[in-house]
Amino acid sequence: MAIVTIIGRPNVGKSSLFNRIARRRTAIVDDEPGVTRDRLYIQAEWQGTKFYLVDTGGMTGSSSDGLAQAVHRQVETAIEESDVILFVVDTKTGVTPLDEEIAQLLRKTGKPVIVVGNKIDDPSQETRLFDLYELGFENIVGVSSAHGRNMDELLDMMLPHITGMPHIEENDDEIRLAIVGRPNVGKSTLLNALAKTERVLVGDAPGTTRDSADVVVHFDKQPFRIIDTAGLRKRSKIRSSLEFYSLVRTHEAVDKSDVTVLLMQADPLCTDQDKKIAAHVVEKGKGLVLAVNKWDTIEKSPRIGDVVRETIRREMPFVDFAPIVFVSAKSGRGLHKIPGLVSQVNENRKRRLPTDLLARIVSESFLFEHMPTDKKGRRLSIYKCTQIGTEPPHFEFIVNDTTIFNTSFERHVHHMLRNMAEFEGVPIRISWRRATKSVKKSH
Repeated sequence: MAIVTIIGRPNVGKSSLFNRIARRRTAIVDDEPGVTRDRLYIQAEWQGTKFYLVDTGGMTGSSSDGLAQAVHRQVETAIEESDVILFVVDTKTGVTPLDEEIAQLLRKTGKPVIVVGNKIDDPSQETRLFDLYELGFENIVGVSSAHGRNMDELLDMMLPHITGMPHIEENDDEIRLAIVGRPNVGKSTLLNALAKTERVLVGDAPGTTRDSADVVVHFDKQPFRIIDTAGLRKRSKIRSSLEFYSLVRTHEAVDKSDVTVLLMQADPLCTDQDKKIAAHVVEKGKGLVLAVNKWDTIEKSPRIGDVVRETIRREMPFVDFAPIVFVSAKSGRGLHKIPGLVSQVNENRKRRLPTDLLARIVSESFLFEHMPTDKKGRRLSIYKCTQIGTEPPHFEFIVNDTTIFNTSFERHVHHMLRNMAEFEGVPIRISWRRATKSVKKSH
């Protein structure tokens, strides 16, 4: 998926343009809490083509020398990591020396650049665009991010550069596996161990792996496309643009996966970042395997495995369905278990329950000790359960009133579904729909 980055000097309207594209002219595909709110990036779509839109901010420094260095570093990173650059210039103030410096960096690359002349509020102001041609780029468009003028023209100009991009041909039989986790937890070592080759640069410094890297391996004739990703860091610690782009690509890798292995280590175990990564995987409906790495370095004691397992279940109860495996990517211990677990979880994501089991779920749901009631004493009635999707499995319950249910009953329903079939490693979706009069009469 293409990455489109908005760059420019301070106060030219970069964030306004980002917000205008995100909220007015595109369908937001990924509105993850804490991402768009921070104005960092969104996954968006235009004319059926999906892309990541990135807003770069804070391209300033404390001094003129520091400013030049900061701008140079950030623009170079944007050039390297992006597929298309939207170079925003304030047409009211005109081209400045800082604009020219950014343009000089951009001209040295082969990346597509669209110069966005901002603050063109009406056609009479379009003569301001003539000055922008001295920056040396062919694609120039005048817009008003404040008023939404010419947004369609800008996005249409961008479209040829993000459609038909080269991509890796994928086999439908492949299981797409993402390896994610905090920096320096051993993701690249795990990939190399599974692939039995030095496919990815491995280093001791956290964040050595910057980009995602795909490698296809076979286990028992089953092809796996393994995606190694750069480590996710807490947002407060994302001090460089490079780390930020790694975060974007890590989320993209999870989005593309069928099953994700969350690699952790026993010390520290179940960090806030581990929890956030797991929550992201579940939110996307992907299969999940929890792997505790560097197990060979753990000081052994009676029940150490049980203690670690119990800690994970206690600290991360929202992924109590995920299998746990103890491994050492360096020594190879336990790695033989991963392909089998991933294959099973992938099958579980596709599982569809037969009609007789769905009928049993409806009848057995009434065995719940305290069926939900509303303030008027009306009791929840379930008329039918249907499976409306897979990957992940999604079940819809037809009820008398969608407002008469509570959290404990919903947990009860989740528990019943998991007892009916093998859903290990798979998040389950449940939705409620009010019954029509004809359904109520038939029951």
